[in-house]
Amino acid sequence: MPLNFTKMHGLGNDFVVIDAISQAVNLSPEQVRFIADRRFGVGCDQLLLIEAPDKSTDESVIDFKYRIFNADGSEVEQCGNGARCFARFVREKQLTNKDTITVQTHSGIIQLTITEQDEVIVDMGQPVFAPEQLPFIPAKDDSQDDNRYTLKLDTLSDDVNTEKYVEFAAVSMGNPHITLKIADVEHYPVAKLGQWLESHPSFPKRINVGFMQIINRQQIRLRVFERGSGETLACGTGACAAVANGISRGWLDEQVEVILPAGSLHIQWQQGEHSLMMTGPASFVYEGQITL
Repeated sequence: MPLNFTKMHGLGNDFVVIDAISQAVNLSPEQVRFIADRRFGVGCDQLLLIEAPDKSTDESVIDFKYRIFNADGSEVEQCGNGARCFARFVREKQLTNKDTITVQTHSGIIQLTITEQDEVIVDMGQPVFAPEQLPFIPAKDDSQDDNRYTLKLDTLSDDVNTEKYVEFAAVSMGNPHITLKIADVEHYPVAKLGQWLESHPSFPKRINVGFMQIINRQQIRLRVFERGSGETLACGTGACAAVANGISRGWLDEQVEVILPAGSLHIQWQQGEHSLMMTGPASFVYEGQITL
């Protein structure tokens, strides 16, 4: 079947966006993998599916539903860069004329606001630090009070880390993340350690892994190894998680610039019951049609 799509990206984190309101769409995991393949399909880190809100929700409050699929065909709960692309897509396609859009996701309801500069502010809700919500199974001697956890690196060679343990902070931003604080993000073995941690038995649903270098209390560098996609040029929820984890550990202030390989995001979180807010760009690349 022929399927219309739009290619978009948020700081190089690229998406195939499909309108499932104006056309009938029912994708299998195999079809998602085909579309995401960079040699035989369109190519993307994630596929975004735009749908009408569920009939069980209050459609006067919820504007849209959207679903997120990784390149390996697995469906995930949340994607910050994808949320920004989603907001610009529904506005540009005239599916709505609202500046602030309320959206149903697999992990809950989020709000997206399009600015006059065509950036998107995403209300990501409150970070959740309870390990069982990721889910994450901490070691018995780990303390949950200061968000400090460790895993033993007994199965990795010395070229990954000269230490016997890796230390990290953990948080759910609607999807699960851990953040490692390191000295030099550019030369760190992100791919090797990220792949090992992603599938560690301590994370029953796998994990997204952020590698954070702190420049100062208002600025960090970040690389993210995403479950099901590998390292991406940018990760919105990863940026939010890194800042939330950094603030929870006392390393960062409440407003932080996150410098990713393809550009910057701005994150604000006042802790307590306040939502974490992410601001950043979303860009169109091209329109196309693919036959499945």
